[in-house]
Amino acid sequence: MSTSGNLTVKELESKIKKENAGRYADGGGLYFVVPRSSSAYWMVRYTSNKKRKEMTLGKYSDLSLKDARFEAASKMKQLREGLDPLLAKKRAEQESIKTVDDLFEDWYPTLEARLKHPKIPKRIYTKDIAPHIGEFKIDQVTARDIRTTVEDIKATGRLAIANDALGYCKQLFNHGIKLDLLAYNPAAAFTFKDAGGVEKSRERALSEDELKQFFATAKKHNDSFSRENYGKSTKYMVFFHL
Repeated sequence: MSTSGNLTVKELESKIKKENAGRYADGGGLYFVVPRSSSAYWMVRYTSNKKRKEMTLGKYSDLSLKDARFEAASKMKQLREGLDPLLAKKRAEQESIKTVDDLFEDWYPTLEARLKHPKIPKRIYTKDIAPHIGEFKIDQVTARDIRTTVEDIKATGRLAIANDALGYCKQLFNHGIKLDLLAYNPAAAFTFKDAGGVEKSRERALSEDELKQFFATAKKHNDSFSRENYGKSTKYMVFFHL
């Protein structure tokens, strides 16, 4: 149900008290909405690019009738000037991303959505990256800042972490570029050679003595080491002696 014409505070209070669920027009695209199971709020309706859109302005408890009318008039003014109010709101939210810490907070939900263990990059950022550049404004971070961050991690002997930190820096600032908050990535020119270097595999072949010890242990614990597996392993042992 909706009505047209200017609303009064008395009418609003009455609708809330009586739980008269519905949308009530105040004029100029402004609506007072009383839901069935939540708090009353203000909403503005408008048409942009031939599409009908709705935008919540705020709860009635936070926004008076007078202030709601002012907010609605402001949104309609934006629309007349060629700017969709919802797009303007999104841009305003992006403008709240000022520091590297802010950028990480915006980036982290994307990690949660695509990584099995997103807490790993969060831990590295919090412990090894943020202390160096977290409070910097995103457009003031330089390549030298990235180098200092990586070099300090290398100095602790954690070369793999240095590689990870560099990789996360690249991804983080690429996120800033995607949001049109940055024109370049300060970590882009660096490679793993500048960080921890190419990580070498730690795999090695067992010695003959180690193999003998393995099979002796396996035979001793044959209740947990199946006959089939032991047979296969014995073939490898024979092959080893050839």
